[in-house]
Amino acid sequence: MKYLKKGLIIIGILTVCALSINAVQDFPIDALEGVQQDSVSNKNVALNYRIKALKVPENIEFAGESVPLEDPDVYERLDRELLVNTYWQSNALLLMKRAHKYFPVIEPILEEEGVPNDLKYIAVIESGLTQAVSPARAIGFWQIMEGTGKDYGLEINNNVDERYNIEKSTRVAAEYLKRAKEKFGNWTLAASAYNAGNAGIARQLERQEVSDYYDLLLGEETGRYVFRLLALKEIMTAPEKYGFVFEEEDLYQHIPTYKVEVDTVVRNFPGFAKKFGINYKTLKIHNPWLRDDHLNNASRKEYKIDIPEKGYYPELK
Repeated sequence: MKYLKKGLIIIGILTVCALSINAVQDFPIDALEGVQQDSVSNKNVALNYRIKALKVPENIEFAGESVPLEDPDVYERLDRELLVNTYWQSNALLLMKRAHKYFPVIEPILEEEGVPNDLKYIAVIESGLTQAVSPARAIGFWQIMEGTGKDYGLEINNNVDERYNIEKSTRVAAEYLKRAKEKFGNWTLAASAYNAGNAGIARQLERQEVSDYYDLLLGEETGRYVFRLLALKEIMTAPEKYGFVFEEEDLYQHIPTYKVEVDTVVRNFPGFAKKFGINYKTLKIHNPWLRDDHLNNASRKEYKIDIPEKGYYPELK
């Protein structure tokens, strides 16, 4: 019995060994090659893709006002925004595409209003150049609150909301910034006040006994605000320097329009659009401030509706 048990044990061991050898022989060589290939592939990715530290410009200014980069805190905060906005590549590229479409509308208005061109980047960081609606109900490219819009003469109701009108909202933003600049003495503080409000910035300047934005200790959002403007100005002005490669044909195109004056009730905008060879969707793309499919206009106010030039959209079926 003793010898029988030993024999059975030996047979069992030999069986396990045989099965193991067979399993090794049956293991696909391709699987090993796949592991090797993955290792080589990962190595190639590491060799060809580099996340590089960025060089902060030696000199940078905002609206003609110099940035004190000799202050290490200022240097680090600008470096942060350059890194964040450069390596969020998809967002940065989208902003450049949209800027090519909308800056031709915004820039002439700012110039006409006497506001430096750099202030256009406020619309970039406020809304991403989209008709955004914030949780606080700030609306449009310039994120204007209802009370502020009405104070500056915008019409806001169920039928019409001119905060969505790029031209009119840009003029409101320009006027707000000019008043803030008059109050604080420079465009940098005026830009920060666009985010925190005139009263908020004035209160912090007095409380901290300083007179410059870069000397203020502010909350996260307003503390980053001007640095985000600086970073996006730098990246969008010199995209190749930050690794963005594109042709002009890759960018979104500005579509020219002409204005049609309307001083009556419009009962049906889909039908109105067809008269100009476009559909309702296209009409609303160029006139997002029209908030309904009709216009009451009991007061017979004159509105100017943008109609795209022919040849930019497919012909109406």
